[in-house]
Amino acid sequence: MSALHPDLTGRVAFVTGASRGIGKAIALRLAQHGADIVIAAKSEQSSELLPGSIHDAAREVEALGRRALAVKTDVRFEEQVQAAVEAAIARFGRIDILINNAGAIWTRPVLETPPKKFDLMMAVNVRASYLTAYFALPHMQLQRWGHILNMCPPLHTDPTPGRGPYMVSKLGMARIALAIAEEHRADNIAANTLWPRTIIESQASINWKMADRSQWRTPEIMCDAVCAIFSQEPARFSGHMLIDEQALESLAGVTNFDRYWCEGKPPARPIYIDKW
Repeated sequence: MSALHPDLTGRVAFVTGASRGIGKAIALRLAQHGADIVIAAKSEQSSELLPGSIHDAAREVEALGRRALAVKTDVRFEEQVQAAVEAAIARFGRIDILINNAGAIWTRPVLETPPKKFDLMMAVNVRASYLTAYFALPHMQLQRWGHILNMCPPLHTDPTPGRGPYMVSKLGMARIALAIAEEHRADNIAANTLWPRTIIESQASINWKMADRSQWRTPEIMCDAVCAIFSQEPARFSGHMLIDEQALESLAGVTNFDRYWCEGKPPARPIYIDKW
């Protein structure tokens, strides 16, 4: 076992928003390392705008020789989150890893953010990360092992003009993770956060027209960073707010990140979103 190749045999990973994009890529990577996967997302059918579904992702996990459970889950709703966790326990008997990857994005100034958009981001981002942890943590406590990973930027006080409402919801996810880290350190349960340094190729970056592919990295950098985090014993690595490059350098000794660029080489003017 190495930092980029953790042995997750017998572990169960619950991944929200895993029907496509970064969430799906991470789910498949964890399956490659032996984990069974709970795919908790909304899409039951693929579409042109949102290609991929929970059932497609489940089939890909099973093709890797692991078990998969596809659970239609709208993380805005408490009863659906609770039902998804209960379904995971009924099927697998445990949840070892929780990844709060599902997200709602609206990068606009305050006066261009309707209340419904603000409420959506608060529900899908910060509230959902609380809900999934609320229902999954008791099971992790019983087995005295668990990793929770919230996909959000590190806390900071820099101004974020044009993204203020969005950042309220994402930085709230970091506060949830930090609280869990201290509240459950004695239970051998870790809570950390992870965020990319640059834009990652995903349906969100495509639909939102975030620069172009020459400015993007592949989801593999996030997959490698996740593996580096989950290779650590929970009690010994908790309460960290990480950027993908930082996680790879400090935990896996990776210092050259050129291979992760979508077009195989760094752009002349990279776009960094460390404190997005």
